[in-house]
Amino acid sequence: MIAKVVDFALCTLLLALCFPAEAQQAKKIPRVGYLTGTSLSGNPNRIMAFRQGLRELGYVEAKNIVIEWRSAEGNRDRHRPLAVELTQLKVDVIVTGGGRSTRAAKEATSAILIVMTNDGDPIGNGFVASLAHPGGNITGLSTVSPELSGKRLEVLKEIVPRLSRVAVFGTSNQAGNSQELREIELAAGVFGIKVQYLDVLGPKDIETSFRAAVKGRAAAILFQVAGPIANSQRSQIAELAVNSRLPVMYELQSNVEAGGLMTYGVNRNDLSRRAATYVDKILKGAKPADLPVEQPTKFEFIINLKNGQAARPDDSAIGAVSSR
Repeated sequence: MIAKVVDFALCTLLLALCFPAEAQQAKKIPRVGYLTGTSLSGNPNRIMAFRQGLRELGYVEAKNIVIEWRSAEGNRDRHRPLAVELTQLKVDVIVTGGGRSTRAAKEATSAILIVMTNDGDPIGNGFVASLAHPGGNITGLSTVSPELSGKRLEVLKEIVPRLSRVAVFGTSNQAGNSQELREIELAAGVFGIKVQYLDVLGPKDIETSFRAAVKGRAAAILFQVAGPIANSQRSQIAELAVNSRLPVMYELQSNVEAGGLMTYGVNRNDLSRRAATYVDKILKGAKPADLPVEQPTKFEFIINLKNGQAARPDDSAIGAVSSR
């Protein structure tokens, strides 16, 4: 009888010792690193969309998931050290907000899994082997940016029917720039439009490029500059566009929100929301090599009607403007 009592007490003690360890393991909260080149306040809608996507999947920040937010604040030299910092924190997955951030994360780690929210050309950039079979430790979403460049010129031609000369603002050292320019030149050949390419490598080049566009007798501008340059100078860009009286087609919605005329492109907020699905799958054990890179499903054409009249260089040269 005494032996049975001892055995029972021993079992009770062992169970008591096991429960705290199991409870502690169950409370382990996944840690996600989020790396972007622009300031977090500069893209609040994308941040909100990513959080929304997580909430839809049952994740609540600071409750059952931790997000380590890191921003290079427009300084391209900050990407790499921030990526290394995230690896040292031993995050479970790194989410990147652009091509430069993805490259920095790729160079910093081959072990931690990486989710791209919006890369223009993940194959050309060497991030994945193919969209269907990424391979390696990177997957996510692509904006197919180069292909859309020609479409933007096509839409601009509809808005400005007599368009014969267009100034293209681009950044030569930006990933995918050469392919975007090829797409624009192909479309320009179809419509008989002459292209004036202006290289914007920094904020100081923006005003100079607007003056060059006016001097070159451009009838419109195709603004292909993205990343920190475009985000940090949005208000100045919109003001220069109005002063030059040239209609400008932008790549990003944020430029229109800052007072620009129009944009046609991918709904990047939707891509940020969908990135949460990749995070969820990876946290549940999926490997990036088995998760195909997805392409956009939502596109948007937005016109700032308040700015329409101010941007017209010649009323006879501008077609009907609609918000379709």
